[in-house]
Amino acid sequence: MTKRMRLFLTLFLGMMSAMAPLSTDMYLPALPEFTTDFGISASLAQLTLTMTMIGMAAGQMIMGPLSDRYGRRPPLLAGMIVFALTAAGCALVRDIYVFLALRFLMGFAGAAGIVIARAIARDVAEGVELTRFFAILMMVNGLAPILAPVIGGQVLLFADWRGIFVLLIIVGLVQTGATVVYRETLPVERRIADLGASFRKFPALLHDQYFLGHCLTQCFVFGAFFSYLAGSTFLFQNIYHVTPQVFSLIFGGIGVGLLVCGIVPARLAGRVPDVELLMGSIAIPVIGSAALLAGFLLDAPIGYTLPVLFVTIVPLSVMGAASAIPMGVLMLAGYTLGGITFLTLIYPDHRRGGKIMMAQRR
Repeated sequence: MTKRMRLFLTLFLGMMSAMAPLSTDMYLPALPEFTTDFGISASLAQLTLTMTMIGMAAGQMIMGPLSDRYGRRPPLLAGMIVFALTAAGCALVRDIYVFLALRFLMGFAGAAGIVIARAIARDVAEGVELTRFFAILMMVNGLAPILAPVIGGQVLLFADWRGIFVLLIIVGLVQTGATVVYRETLPVERRIADLGASFRKFPALLHDQYFLGHCLTQCFVFGAFFSYLAGSTFLFQNIYHVTPQVFSLIFGGIGVGLLVCGIVPARLAGRVPDVELLMGSIAIPVIGSAALLAGFLLDAPIGYTLPVLFVTIVPLSVMGAASAIPMGVLMLAGYTLGGITFLTLIYPDHRRGGKIMMAQRR
């Protein structure tokens, strides 16, 4: 791989892996304004985020196998074109239910960039080079959620919420052009012959208790995290009355905490068992979300809410409503259910594995 190609792929894959935070986090500061403009409830406005995430989840399950069968370029190009078109539709539409459908399609199309970026990295690199690519992608995944809401907040200084989608149109067009330039990295002889084989493997995974335990833990914990994503903008702008720009800085600050906290597993690797790191990353948010809910019920000031929220959210990297109380309830429920799943489906396997290893050493 030439130096020029390496630079292009680094920028190309970095932007592709940022499609998720660009689609969701950039839009967060505008949610209260969007709610007022459409004359809808906060919960319906938050559903626009949910539809995007559902689209992204479904899109990764479909786009990944398609790229293994037909090559990386065709599904990626289709995804970027649809992403730009749906962003244009979101900027123009006036019906909330049409908007919800467009957000789902936008998430589905953006998923092509998320999942295929990692596949391309595996196509062109291995060993140390692959590790370097993934490190860059992880850095982008850490920085994008910090920068996206800040960018969105600045756009709101001179445009309404539609200006954010105009910016997303530009992102989609730039990525479409980059995909046209990109040369296919999956040779025909390495492509799968049977597309259905990829989908037929999914049920087998769900019968693996250990795998299912991790999936459910991630599901509950990230469910709590997305209640924060959806609810935080209403919490700070509608209840604490901060500006969209100040909210974007608060959100970005918590993002910095997530980025820094993500270094912890690497520092503790080999010294602290993975299962104990996972246990701590669940236990701290459970306690924090209980303290956060108590603060909401007692109308705590922002000086209390902000540090407690920070401590509750940032451990996520080691592994949201107009009223703040539903956000607190969902976060407490999500982290608690994640903890219960961890203790019942994951921790016993680690204990059994540890006993087997001790017996083998004897």
